[in-house]
Amino acid sequence: MATTAQETDQITRAVNLYVEGVRDGDAAKLQEAFHPDAHMWGSMAGQRYDEPVTELIAMVDGKPVDVDGSFHAQITSLEQTGDAASVTLSEEGFWGTVSFVDFFSLARIDDTWKIVNKTFVHTGGEPPAIE
Repeated sequence: MATTAQETDQITRAVNLYVEGVRDGDAAKLQEAFHPDAHMWGSMAGQRYDEPVTELIAMVDGKPVDVDGSFHAQITSLEQTGDAASVTLSEEGFWGTVSFVDFFSLARIDDTWKIVNKTFVHTGGEPPAIE
């Protein structure tokens, strides 16, 4: 089944809400992007982060990750079949120097695409102390 332009736009919109939410420290955008039961998996600087995505939202709420104007994110792949999709996102300049590759799983729920899982890998840079 081929992905339609409309579906691609809707999937991209959900991921862009994530990008804008972390960039600007906007919890409302992140809550709109993610399903409330979404989880996040990955590690950064040797520490595991296997937790509800609400922890990510709380961490960046009011604390934009674009601390110096260098944050950039780009979708590098998007695949969709029926009500399921996966998106790979490359992030650079997170907290100024940190880079990630994110793997998002999305589901169409009640005609709306939501991120249901975020798996990430820390690909470079030194993260700040996270409170």
